[in-house]
Amino acid sequence: MLDIDLYEAKALYPFQDKTVASILNEFESNDSNFNLLYQLPTGGGKTVIFSEISRRYIEKFGKKVLILTHRIELSVQTSKQLSAISVPNKVISSDVKKLSDDEDYPCYIAMVETLNNRLRDNENFIQDVGLVIVDEAHYNSFRKIFQYYVNTNILGVTATPLSSNKALPLNDNYNKLLVGESISGLIDNGYLSDAETFTYDVNLHGLKIGSNGDFTVSSSELVYGNYFMQEKLLFAYEEVAVGDKTLIFNSGIETSLQVEETFKKRGYKIKHLDSTFSDKDRKAVLRWFKETKDAILTSVGILTTGFDEPTVETIILNRATRSLTLYHQMIGRGSRKLPNKSKFKVIDLGNNVRRFGYWQDYINWQDAFRFPDRFLESRLSEGDDIEFEIEFEFNRFLKEKLNTDLLDKFEMKEVYYACLDKGEKGKNAVELSMENHYDVIMEASKDFFEAIEYQLALQEHIEYRLKQYTKCISKSTPNYFKFLLETYNRQLRHKLRQNLDDE
Repeated sequence: MLDIDLYEAKALYPFQDKTVASILNEFESNDSNFNLLYQLPTGGGKTVIFSEISRRYIEKFGKKVLILTHRIELSVQTSKQLSAISVPNKVISSDVKKLSDDEDYPCYIAMVETLNNRLRDNENFIQDVGLVIVDEAHYNSFRKIFQYYVNTNILGVTATPLSSNKALPLNDNYNKLLVGESISGLIDNGYLSDAETFTYDVNLHGLKIGSNGDFTVSSSELVYGNYFMQEKLLFAYEEVAVGDKTLIFNSGIETSLQVEETFKKRGYKIKHLDSTFSDKDRKAVLRWFKETKDAILTSVGILTTGFDEPTVETIILNRATRSLTLYHQMIGRGSRKLPNKSKFKVIDLGNNVRRFGYWQDYINWQDAFRFPDRFLESRLSEGDDIEFEIEFEFNRFLKEKLNTDLLDKFEMKEVYYACLDKGEKGKNAVELSMENHYDVIMEASKDFFEAIEYQLALQEHIEYRLKQYTKCISKSTPNYFKFLLETYNRQLRHKLRQNLDDE
């Protein structure tokens, strides 16, 4: 059992109280199969809101509430808030195997993997649940739990209603999106600090896109680990943020360690933190950061959620990302308001502002929820042609099974212009691309069924190729791309079937 200390309850702001009432009204007005997604920016008080929803739901409907998180820190934080508002609750940690005291708790908090293991052993592990609340609902890992709660209301809560897996959009699982206060609205009403943004142009040539759609760690390490980028980072800090309590976000551990060494040589107070640290060491570093004036913390993949240090004055994005969610999570770490802190600084060293706009800019989240592909495509193409230049990075499975060297040799841009130079139609480049995919799949396949498996595994690479083509012809509407992709896959499948059946 985790040791959860009580702390003072956080009173709801007027907009939070109104939100709680609106969400409960949605569930009261719909049936038990109704799932609702709620969006609120980082720093808007999501934990306070869904804790109060839990309290009122239990009182109103007499059923239990289950809250899902993806990190233990978030579970503990939620449990403290629930206890503070007099909601008896239990954290289902890895050492909780049975619920012998089931009747004592109307509310449970669990990490998704732990609960999934319990439910696989016993699908009635927690009984009489009326509402499941999913914190950080954009993470795709929560979907595995939904099968156990088919006739239960689900409330997903997130700052960015975009799935971590674009192939599995959130509107597959949620019936409706309720949009909360905007970032600019929270700033104007004094709930969040405003961001002053400083951008520095950087050369991102050499970055590669991985299977998850974002820039790979390995290519980011090469770009950001070199001497010139380290010097640019130091220059930006000294120009804008000397003396500020500063968070630096990096893509890779080696880069972050180099940042620590670079800043130490200049006499700055800095420590490195990443996900490989033990719980004890992580807490020690965070305590040092909290208590040390002018402290700098350089980190990798650990402080984007579940971390709350209001005294942060500057956020440095020492990385590029194609994830709008990650972009907002990183900047949001500096947005907490204090009596003597109405502004914080953002230093962008990844052309991220060019890619996504300013953190405070209005975003049509309803559009993102309804049409995520169109929404992301338009944002990633605006002023960001890096995808046209960079190479695609294959995952380990494809590298082991297929001749990816042959795929790498085919450059859509070069083939397209070569076709034009020969007086041929540019569309011939698409046919040649299909031949290239066909040759590689045929070389590795014993039969048609195996060939289709490889074709499915290559979908992201096929999409990447066709995006390159649409950039060449300056015709990249969603409908045209969808038509192109469907035609390409249909013809490739037909060609594989025809030739493998013949054998």
